[in-house]
Amino acid sequence: QVQVAESGGGLVQPGGSLRLSCVFSGRAFRLYSMAWYRQAPGTQRELAAAIFPDDSTEYAEAVKGRFTISRDNAKNLAYLDIHNLQPDDTAVYYCSAQPYDPGPYKPLYWGQGTQVTVSS
Repeated sequence: QVQVAESGGGLVQPGGSLRLSCVFSGRAFRLYSMAWYRQAPGTQRELAAAIFPDDSTEYAEAVKGRFTISRDNAKNLAYLDIHNLQPDDTAVYYCSAQPYDPGPYKPLYWGQGTQVTVSS
């Protein structure tokens, strides 16, 4: 049984940085695609960044240049580094996992989410 759990959210001032972590519980983490989604109040959940077993990455246009997704296969961890945070980045950030598939990313497992609030 696969489980993922996020940590690292909090209150950050505009311009600040944050690292979100996602721990994967299960087998063969290295064979999973991992992604971070976010959901702001009153909006739909949207993909922010994804990383695949070959370490290739994809980013939403809105976060390119400020978000960096990475993984540590030895520790079963995925990360999302966020820089120059803005109030529009305020959202619940969710980690997700999917066994690798060459087609479009379709998350199979979800964490409970971690709140990121950007405010002065």
